[in-house]
Amino acid sequence: MLGVSQTLAWASSYYLPAVLATSMARDLGVSSVMVFAAFSLALLVSAAVGPLAGRLIDTWGGRPVLVGSSLVFAAGLSIVGLAQGPATLFAGWAVIGLAMGSGLYEAAFSTLVRLRGTGARTAITGITLIAGFASTVGWPLSALLEAQVGWRGACLAWAALHLVLGLPLNVAIPRVAPAAPARMSGHIAVPRAGEAAGTQPGADAPPVPAPAPAEPHLTGRDGRIAGVLLAFVFAVTWFISTAMAAHLPLLLQGAGVSIALAVGLGALVGPAQVVARLLEFGMLRRMHPLLSARLAAVAHPLGAVLLVAGGPALAPLFVLLHGAGNGILTIAKGTLPLVMFGPQGYGLRQGWLTMPARFAQAIAPLAFGLALERWGVGALWLSGVLGVLAFGALMAMPKGNRSGGMRATGSLASAP
Repeated sequence: MLGVSQTLAWASSYYLPAVLATSMARDLGVSSVMVFAAFSLALLVSAAVGPLAGRLIDTWGGRPVLVGSSLVFAAGLSIVGLAQGPATLFAGWAVIGLAMGSGLYEAAFSTLVRLRGTGARTAITGITLIAGFASTVGWPLSALLEAQVGWRGACLAWAALHLVLGLPLNVAIPRVAPAAPARMSGHIAVPRAGEAAGTQPGADAPPVPAPAPAEPHLTGRDGRIAGVLLAFVFAVTWFISTAMAAHLPLLLQGAGVSIALAVGLGALVGPAQVVARLLEFGMLRRMHPLLSARLAAVAHPLGAVLLVAGGPALAPLFVLLHGAGNGILTIAKGTLPLVMFGPQGYGLRQGWLTMPARFAQAIAPLAFGLALERWGVGALWLSGVLGVLAFGALMAMPKGNRSGGMRATGSLASAP
């Protein structure tokens, strides 16, 4: 259910401007830059909303938050579809931003952790396997709707899908009993006095398995350092992902690839992400998610070096490496905080950890676009160096101590 509703949410928000922005701009008498500026506003709003949405999920479970996000998505898309000028365009995207902050991956991951505790890792991977096809489904469907009923009709059709498909799926999410909100100590959420640290299922929730012996979670100074490093890694990886999503065809053309081939190669990103997630679902699930995140973090820099050095002949390898790394890092955004800090207060923590990433997303299209305009394919040095810094941050993750900290290097224990 969450995989399908996430596919709908991503296809109708994050992947919408790439197809409809030109038509929106032409009809409203504004530039495409202004349309993307409205989209950036949505990302900024989603960053501000994230911690509150996470805290609500920690307390009430994901069902009411995701149900609300379906309604807000429908409202925002309707406002955009009926927009008559820049003011209503920006207002509509701001409303969509509210829905993005409470209805995309972070909310879905937090919902699963609230239901399954430390056993949510496999389900998190499963959601990303399904929603990995959001662009594969969303771009053609948006283009088809635009051709048949125009961009306004396309926005209204997506709004209707949130009501007739997304809303029932989110209503069907199991309920959980309310829990006292956790208080944050550094980057670790701890229960209130007298409250158990586990998930509290309600009558509709599936029974939560008894937790297996888990590795100690990072606390204190190690927890604060790990939180800062994770926030940096998430911001860098989302910057790279968004920059590539906005500029990959143009980047490949700058490397000497023809327009037709650049578009075709760009379509390989989605399948590469899904194949990498299948690998994570299979072989890599036996490894600590920190190890798979490290491997994924070097994929984009390696591909960038190959493309810059080898030219158009190595463009397919660059696309496949970038897509595979991005696919696994998306899972790591959900699993690393769970394994390193535990399930208590997961939603609130995710909101804070991903807030810098939302801001990085908002500036990525403009910043990388300027770099691409000035340096051409040499702009890959920017994203490549950032990727290396993310890898370094993952390597610098605290080991903890033998009695109370998580050992993140050396022999990596399997996650629960």
